[in-house]
Amino acid sequence: MLRLKARAKINWSLDILGCREDGYHWMDMLMESVELADELTLEPADKLSLSIIGKNTLSTQDNLVLKAAHALRELGGVQAGAQIALTKNIPIGAGMGGGSADAAATLIGLNRLWDIRLSVEQLSKLALVIGADVPFLLKGGLARVGGIGEEISTLNASPSVPLVIIQPCQALSTKEVFAAYDTLPNIVHPQTNTAERALCQRDIRLFSRYSGNVLQQAGETKRPQISEAVAALNACNADFAMMTGSGSAVYGAFLSEREALDAYRLLHKRWRKCWLTRTCSESISFFK
Repeated sequence: MLRLKARAKINWSLDILGCREDGYHWMDMLMESVELADELTLEPADKLSLSIIGKNTLSTQDNLVLKAAHALRELGGVQAGAQIALTKNIPIGAGMGGGSADAAATLIGLNRLWDIRLSVEQLSKLALVIGADVPFLLKGGLARVGGIGEEISTLNASPSVPLVIIQPCQALSTKEVFAAYDTLPNIVHPQTNTAERALCQRDIRLFSRYSGNVLQQAGETKRPQISEAVAALNACNADFAMMTGSGSAVYGAFLSEREALDAYRLLHKRWRKCWLTRTCSESISFFK
């Protein structure tokens, strides 16, 4: 039996550079893993099966975990199965890559369980077919991510940053937010190069002047609670607060653990879906 943690991510910055002929968008993002994680248990079995713990509304039929498992089994040319149990802790429809992290953990775990021995590069190529965020979540840490998710430049930064995450409203679909983005008349783009340098130095206050998420305005048109949560984080002295990914979660970055804990204790009274976490250097890991 193998057990893995599949960690979520946040977008420190998200820009869209254009739209491809196939409808996908060219992205330019700063992304980092966080400690908030789902857990997967993998056991040998004759067939592939998935059970989900903690989220009864999630379907197992079109889950990215099974999509990843079937794709890996076909690529590896194996006939083996696996019994997969997924415990959900990452919020759904939040822009935190929960489903993609689960898929990444499935690829890494089954690659070992089935003894396929594919390299990280081979897994990364397969990951992009499964979902745009899956290649980054195979590696994790801090990175600048471009293309449609396949261009990953690892960045170095320390120490970790304390975070408070809020999901203030119902889930948002990525397709819905991108469609709303395409109708926006005016878009303020982040200065990603400058933001990257400040983030690598962990100068969050300087970073906040140049970062941004161009999807946030689109998300707020669908869920005005997003702007309310960002304002609440700022009122709790967050050094930086923003929607992550295509939403609907927002996060605040704090100077110290103490300030983050104080903000969490206050904000959790208003929002049930509120988490205290921090950035981390890896996405997927095995544990006992």
